[in-house]
Amino acid sequence: MSIPHDQYLRYIDHDVLEETLTFHCKGNYLIHPLNQHMSTLHHLSDTELSTLTGNELQLNILDSGTEDAQRKMIALDPQHPLHRENSPSFFEPKQLTFPEIKNILSPLLCKTASSYHRGYASGGALYPVDVFCCNLQHTPSDWPDATPILHVLQRSRSFEKITHTTDSALLHQIFGRTITEIGNPAVALIYFIYLPKALFKYRFRGYRLSLLEAGEMAMLIDLRCKELNLRNRLWSGFTDHEITQALNLNPAFFLPVCIQFIG
Repeated sequence: MSIPHDQYLRYIDHDVLEETLTFHCKGNYLIHPLNQHMSTLHHLSDTELSTLTGNELQLNILDSGTEDAQRKMIALDPQHPLHRENSPSFFEPKQLTFPEIKNILSPLLCKTASSYHRGYASGGALYPVDVFCCNLQHTPSDWPDATPILHVLQRSRSFEKITHTTDSALLHQIFGRTITEIGNPAVALIYFIYLPKALFKYRFRGYRLSLLEAGEMAMLIDLRCKELNLRNRLWSGFTDHEITQALNLNPAFFLPVCIQFIG
């Protein structure tokens, strides 16, 4: 069954919506070419960053857990299907056909045509996270529509065409600084939380469940990419306003939480 997305607004507490949106916006930041020379996220030195990153949190400093053989664990073999590849620092140019893109996204679809259960868990089966697939390939491909952005419909097992026209130039303008740094990804998946759907049942708790859901979806795509011999990388260095504007989405209801580049 499909219902209009704005129907959720009839059942939502708008105070909860406003407070959640305010909290989410605290995580936004903007580094623009005009002010990047004077913008900073922190004042930590390289030495301090090196000390503080990549560590585990040890709570009992008197017991490291390394001496007791019974507590030792064994990591997955690199050839194991669940062994995650490292995030690539650079994407070499690689063209992806549209059938290949559909194949990448198949773990996110409903498992059967008669069920709403998808390939990942969702609190209360609300599925508040929506995925938009963006074609970043410069050369012509078998992409089915003129617009380079399609909305993934997991239950229908299809794509929805975005009604307004967004050209590839705008996408490359938005992702331009990122793509300069990491090379030439072929596709970008943008994970959005649709707030009314996330909050109407569980209220503030629904926001937390949405973040868990987005992470699970991204990990499924990560493992699928490994299976298909593709590379992917999660990215958070974007500006929310640019993303929602490019997709013509209401920034009060649609919150971009992460982007996943594939190539």
